[in-house]
Amino acid sequence: MSLINLKNLLLSTPKLQTLQICALHTTNVCNKVQTARYKVTTKKDFPLTYEMANKPHDIAHRKSWNSWNTSNIEGGLRPSETAVEDVFIRKFMAGTWHDLFASEVIIKRQHNMIRIAGIIKQVITSRKVYFLIGYTEEMLSFWLQCPVKIELQSIGDKKEMVFKYI
Repeated sequence: MSLINLKNLLLSTPKLQTLQICALHTTNVCNKVQTARYKVTTKKDFPLTYEMANKPHDIAHRKSWNSWNTSNIEGGLRPSETAVEDVFIRKFMAGTWHDLFASEVIIKRQHNMIRIAGIIKQVITSRKVYFLIGYTEEMLSFWLQCPVKIELQSIGDKKEMVFKYI
């Protein structure tokens, strides 16, 4: 029975006039994997960091995740709050440490403690770095109601972060 005949049948029956007709549309499968892959340039001068050089399907094998928490497992107590807190921490770090991070912000949750790690550029004095570390730890500890520890490493130039050129 065609779709038009089915529609006419439904419209002619008074009790079935309130039913809606749902149609199923199908398309061909596109197995093209494009996300998070960088194109090779003609001069091979595009720098990639170690984070960028790993393809998405290699993350679990070659490197670790950028957020470590156990609330997303089966029976976890607060998965949505943890995700919102991670976004808040990343935005706060980007605003407080404006243009100083040369790598991704790594968030590790262990029991009641949050450890934030990353690599920063050496463009400000060490006195300002220590102030920002203390300020960040105090503010995040107050807002998140748990101890926060900042673990940073520094590099002289962003070019030191280059893993390979493509």
